[in-house]
Amino acid sequence: MLSSAPADPSLIDSRQAAWRLLVTLGLVVLGNSSMYVVAVVLPTVQAEFGIGRAEAAMPYTLMMVCLGLGGIWTGRLADRHGLMPVLWVGALAVCGGFVWAGLSGSIWAFGLAHGLLGFIGSSSTFAPLLADTALWWNRRRGIAVAVCASGNYIAGAIWPPIVQHGIETLGWRHTYMLLGLVCGLGVFALSLRMRQRPPLVSGAPASAGAPVFDRSRPFGLRPSHAQFLLCVAGVACCVAMAMPQVHIVAYCSDLGFGAARGAQMLSLMLACGIASRLVFGLICDRIGGIRTLLLGSALQGLALLLFLPFDGLVSLYLISALFGLFQGGIVPTYAIIVREHFAPQDAGSRVGTVIMATLLGMALGGWMSGWVFDMTGSYDAAFVNGIGWNLLNLAVVTWLFLRVRGLEGQPRGQGPLGAGLREVR
Repeated sequence: MLSSAPADPSLIDSRQAAWRLLVTLGLVVLGNSSMYVVAVVLPTVQAEFGIGRAEAAMPYTLMMVCLGLGGIWTGRLADRHGLMPVLWVGALAVCGGFVWAGLSGSIWAFGLAHGLLGFIGSSSTFAPLLADTALWWNRRRGIAVAVCASGNYIAGAIWPPIVQHGIETLGWRHTYMLLGLVCGLGVFALSLRMRQRPPLVSGAPASAGAPVFDRSRPFGLRPSHAQFLLCVAGVACCVAMAMPQVHIVAYCSDLGFGAARGAQMLSLMLACGIASRLVFGLICDRIGGIRTLLLGSALQGLALLLFLPFDGLVSLYLISALFGLFQGGIVPTYAIIVREHFAPQDAGSRVGTVIMATLLGMALGGWMSGWVFDMTGSYDAAFVNGIGWNLLNLAVVTWLFLRVRGLEGQPRGQGPLGAGLREVR
C-alpha cells in the first residue's frame, strides 16, 4: 500500500531517515549508470557507425537534455504521488533504454534510447531523491544531500571500468543489455522501500544559529527571478564541468594513452568527486549553500586551467583527481540552496528545475566540446571554452552571494533586503 499521509515530523534526522538515505544511495547508483557509461563507449560507437566526434557525443547530449526535462516532470509527480510509483516507471525505462541502445542499428536509434534513459530512467532517481532527502533532514541536511548525490559519482566510479571490461570481452551491445537488466531490476527492488511520504517540514535552517530568510523573496528577489539566476549558474558551471567528464576517454585516446587509461581517469575523477561531495556537504552545514557554491565554482575553474599546460600521463591522472575533488560538490549544493531560500512545499519541482539547468549545461558542454574539437582538431580550445563558461557561473554566484551578505547585514525587518530575516532561537 502507498502511504499518502506525510510521515511524523519526529522522524526527521532519525534512524529511519538514515535507512532511507542508504536505500536512496543505492537507487542513485543504479539509476544513474547511463550518465557515465556512454562516455566509455563513445570511441567504440564512433568507430562502428563511422561518424565524427560531435555526432558520437550526441547521445550523451540528448540524454542529459531529456534528463533535465524529466527531472521537472518526475519532481512534480513525486510531490503529488510520492516516490514509489515514479521509481517503478523509472526502473522500466532504465531496463528498456539500455536494451534498446544495445540493439540499435544507427547513431539516431542509439541516441533516442539514451533519451529514454535520461527522460524517465535517470531523472526518476536523481532530482526527486535529492528533494526528498532534503525534507528528511534538518541538522545534517548538507551531508545527507551530499551522501544522496554521491551515488551519482559512485555510479561514475563503478560502472566505467566494468563497462570497459565488458566491451573488451562481450562487446558493447551485450554489455549494455546486461547492464539494463541489472540496474532496472535493482531500482525496482529498492523502490519498494520508499513507500513513506516525507514529513511536513517548517523553515528550519540547516544549522543552529544560521539566519532564516523570507521564503517569499529568495535573495531579496521574486522566486521566479531567483530560480532563473540559479538556472543560469547551473548551465554555466556544468558546460565547464562536462569538458573533462565527457571527453577525457577520447582525449586520452588522441594523446596515444588509450581508452582504458581514459576510463581509469574518469573513474578516478568521479571517485574523488564522491569525497568532494561529502566534504562539501559538511561545509554546507557550516557556511550555507551559496558560499559553498562560490567556493566550488572558483576551485573548478582552477582545475580546468591546469589541463591547458599539462598533458602527460601522470599529470593527467593528478589533474583528473583534483578536478573531481574541486567540482564534485557543486551540483548537490543547488538542492541545499533551494531548501534554504525557497518554500519547502515546492522542493521537488524547484530542485528538478535547477537540476534540469545543470544537466542542460552538461548536455551543451558535452556536445560543444566535441564541436570545438571537430573545428580545431584540438581539445585546447575546448578547455578554454569551458573556462569561459565557468567565469560566467562565478559572476552569477558572486552576485547572489553579495545579495545574501546584504540580507544578513540588514537589521530584522529593515530595508527591502532585510524583510523576512529573523534570528533562530
